[in-house]
Amino acid sequence: MATCDACGKNESMPYNCRHCGGTFCSEHRLPENHDCTGLRNWNDPQGVFDSGFDDSVDSRGKTASSLSDKLPFNMGPGGPLGYFRGNMTYTFLALMWITFLAQWIVLFAAGGSAHRSIFMLSTANPEYVWTWVTSIFAHSPVNIFHIVFNSIVIFFFGPLVERYVGSRKFAILFIVSGVLAGLGQIAISAYQGVPSNVLGASGAALAIMGVLTILNPNLKVYLYFILPVPIWLLAAGTALVSIFFIGGGTAGGGGVAHAAHLVGLVVGLAYGEYIKRTQNVRTANQFQLGGGGPGGPGGPGGPGGPGRRRF
Repeated sequence: MATCDACGKNESMPYNCRHCGGTFCSEHRLPENHDCTGLRNWNDPQGVFDSGFDDSVDSRGKTASSLSDKLPFNMGPGGPLGYFRGNMTYTFLALMWITFLAQWIVLFAAGGSAHRSIFMLSTANPEYVWTWVTSIFAHSPVNIFHIVFNSIVIFFFGPLVERYVGSRKFAILFIVSGVLAGLGQIAISAYQGVPSNVLGASGAALAIMGVLTILNPNLKVYLYFILPVPIWLLAAGTALVSIFFIGGGTAGGGGVAHAAHLVGLVVGLAYGEYIKRTQNVRTANQFQLGGGGPGGPGGPGGPGGPGRRRF
């Protein structure tokens, strides 16, 4: 038994304060409950709950003063832009629609010539290397369905591929396949002696479809949101349509860049095979809205599908 130094209560299991050395009951065991003299000696301007760690360094050894911290937007998980962190599919979709708005601004402010120089990859000016990338995100400004159909395919298929390969590799696949598809279109058009101006993300969209065809060939896709078909059949149909038009000397027949479709699909199939051979990717046969087959104003995909337009 012991007596509490604060209240005089007899305590069978007393507490000894390590700061002042006193003996206390459970009610007065905390330093602030028995006016501990040790409290006067702390003199801690940061407070007793300071961790002692340098807050300028995060858990990975990087300084907290990163580029995202210097932006005037909240890029954290709870911020308005946190949704785009590690999510390249929706980042690219956002860039597509921002570019679409920028196209209209350029058309109104500077005219069609400036628009072609900034956004269109063409057989006339393949040396405009910036258009190799800008043409991926740009779409027909006079046909809203062009960007809508491409967005549908990327929205539904993109997250699956990004989940399989990771955001960084997905971003590289999207840009590289888009560039190669555009260059393939103008190269084949030039060989056929037909001038071609290319806009659209369908080359990248078909590359995404190609990866899924290899990694998950039996994935069910709702054709025109109605008829479920395996994605391998959709890819085969797209390839046959593209080959038909290219073989007929019209790589851009019907205002659709069929050569870009075929190149994008081949790039996706090749990359999908590489992933399948080098990585252990788990897939699941699941129904996905979106996708589509040959036809429609924008070409294959979705309700009309991803169409890389030719002007």
